[in-house]
Amino acid sequence: MAALPDLARDRAGLTSPEIDHLHRLVADWQIFADLSFADLLLFAPVAGRDAFVILAQVRPYPAQTLYQEDMVGRVVQAADRPRVAAALAERRIVREGEPEWRAGTPVREQAVPVAFEGRIVAVVSAEENLATARTPSRLEMSYLQAAADLARMIAEGEFPFRAEEVEEREIWPRVGDGFMRIEADWTISYASPNAVSAYHRLGIMANLVGRRVGALGIDERSVLERLARGEPVENEVESGGAWVLRRLLPLIRGGEVGGALVLVRDVTDLRRRDRMLLLKDATIREIHHRVKNNLQTVASLLRLQARRLSSVEAKEALEESVRRIASIALVHETLSQDCREWVDFDHVARRLLGMAQESLAGPERPLRFALLGSAGDLSSRVATPLALVFAELVHNAIEHAFDEEGGSVSVELIRAGRGLRVVVRDDGRGLPRGFTLDRGAGLGLQIVRTLVESELGGSIEISDEEGTKVEISVPIRPAEEGAGEL
Repeated sequence: MAALPDLARDRAGLTSPEIDHLHRLVADWQIFADLSFADLLLFAPVAGRDAFVILAQVRPYPAQTLYQEDMVGRVVQAADRPRVAAALAERRIVREGEPEWRAGTPVREQAVPVAFEGRIVAVVSAEENLATARTPSRLEMSYLQAAADLARMIAEGEFPFRAEEVEEREIWPRVGDGFMRIEADWTISYASPNAVSAYHRLGIMANLVGRRVGALGIDERSVLERLARGEPVENEVESGGAWVLRRLLPLIRGGEVGGALVLVRDVTDLRRRDRMLLLKDATIREIHHRVKNNLQTVASLLRLQARRLSSVEAKEALEESVRRIASIALVHETLSQDCREWVDFDHVARRLLGMAQESLAGPERPLRFALLGSAGDLSSRVATPLALVFAELVHNAIEHAFDEEGGSVSVELIRAGRGLRVVVRDDGRGLPRGFTLDRGAGLGLQIVRTLVESELGGSIEISDEEGTKVEISVPIRPAEEGAGEL
């Protein structure tokens, strides 16, 4: 099914600014659908034809829908939608006439022209299922009155608001979460039961209806100033350990602000969970930081011990242990700087290569290093042993491949679907005659093989290719699959 921009451009011939306006409308028209208890269909005239194409559709939350099927992309004749055609031609809201019967269901239709920069670019058809209609309550009458206000603003080009940038749109309040109406003198004329409950959570126990917004015990000066300028306001109010999200929409008629609609949502439990997660993340980062510090302490003790030894072989063994500990500590350092349990392994790989260059290369032994490709984010379960494998392979290449003249080492990280390949190449002397992983592998390669096959569930291959090539393959999971796992 084609998206709104394609339908609007290819079928209706609308311009990019007009399509952007319709995008903003569709992003925010759930409010209109809920207040009017109606399905909304967005019609645009088909270029060169006496017909309309349906660009978008939304169903109401508080009422039964008329359309179980998806209507987007359908083309209907103008004669079959006389109210839509009249709204487009006469540039006015068309709601007169008797209800229609569609598939045995009585339907009341209201056609609202969508104005943009003085031109009618589309028509919103609000279609209410009268089979489920009840005797209107005060809440329903307030909803319908607010829906009429929004319809007028759409027809005058005042809604949606162009400058509005709603963060965390997915959690912002809906009509059913809590609804209030404010008149032109900033007096509350209606508050739904859910809205009253939300303000009770904030400690405001007085009757809301009939009170001015500024007298609720909340500093509303900046809010009222923005509303008076015709600007929508989204904010969060906190009091006594309770949090309420609010969205205030100015009602504009003829360019003048005549009140506002307020949607409220009690998000106390959500914010408490957010704080718990932040505390948990901080705790995890602190644990990784302490593990890193403890590993560095162990490495320092091993260095001190190495200085006291006279045996060259023992010193080399301790130095290798220090290097391995440093590789593991680097992963924990990375985790301590990020609240996620996923590691940017490219950053770790660059740090490990830098450490190898600093400790093993020099003027008397020039070495060149290259890091190619990308591993992306890896879980700490994979990153920790893989960092140790990475460091061992690089160190092994430097130690066994080159004489005093030095050479080059390249590491390629190849991420493909659910697998990662790490290829380490050097241009050194190559493998000894008859070498295999089962025979002739030193401690470093034995550690690598054990980690790859047992810890990571992968495989390792080693071969001569104008030097030595070691390739390991390990299965991984994309970061989004493990989101939330610790």
